[in-house]
Amino acid sequence: MKRVAVSHSGGKDSMLALHRIMQRDDVIVDRLITTVNEAYNRTSVHGNREELLEMQAEALNLPLQKIYLPESPTNEQYNETMINAFKEAEADGITHIVYGDINLADVKAFREQQLEGMDLEAIFPLWLEPTNKLIDEFLQLGYKTIITTIDPSRVPTKFLGAFLDCETINALPDEVDICGENGEFHTFVVDGPLFKDPLHVKLGDEVVEGDFYTYRDVVRDT
Repeated sequence: MKRVAVSHSGGKDSMLALHRIMQRDDVIVDRLITTVNEAYNRTSVHGNREELLEMQAEALNLPLQKIYLPESPTNEQYNETMINAFKEAEADGITHIVYGDINLADVKAFREQQLEGMDLEAIFPLWLEPTNKLIDEFLQLGYKTIITTIDPSRVPTKFLGAFLDCETINALPDEVDICGENGEFHTFVVDGPLFKDPLHVKLGDEVVEGDFYTYRDVVRDT
C-alpha cells in the first residue's frame, strides 16, 4: 500500500487529484499538506484564510499538515522549509506525495527534484490530461468552487468571487486556460462528494490588489 500526503492548496486541481487518488485501492491518504504565509495566515499564492483550510480539512475528514513560510521567502528558505516538512512526513511513514499539476513541465521537475535523496516519490494524477476534460470531470462530480484569485492582466475583476460553473467558464476570455493552469486564476472548493458537509462561507468585503494577483476574501459564514 502507498501511504500518501496530498499537496493541497484548497483549490480545484488539488481537490480533483485528491478525489482520484482516494478511488485507488492501493493508496491510503494520510494527510493534506499546505503552505501558509505566516505573516498573513493565508495560503501561499491562493491567499485563502488559514481558518478556511482547517474547515476544509475537517469537512474532508483528513489531517492537515501546515508548512509556515515567511512573508517573502528566499529560494533557499523555501527549499529548506519544504524539505524539512517532507522529511517529517517521511518519518511518519509517508511513501508518496500527490500533486495536482497538469502540464507545467518545469514545475513537475521541481517537485521531483525536491524529493531527491528521500524515500518519497511523486504522483501526478492529472498529468498531461486536457484541461477541458478535467474541468468537466470536476463539475460533473458535483464539486463547487469559488474563484478567489485572478491575474487582472488576463482575467476581468468581475470573475472574482464567482462560482466556477459552466456559465462562468464559457464567459472567460478565450486566451485563458479553462483550468487557469498558467496562473490566470485560482480557486477554493467549498463542497463536493468528499465533503461530509458543505463549508458555510461567504464572500467578504475585502478585495486586495497584490503585486501580481487580485484577491477576493472568503470568510466563515456565522
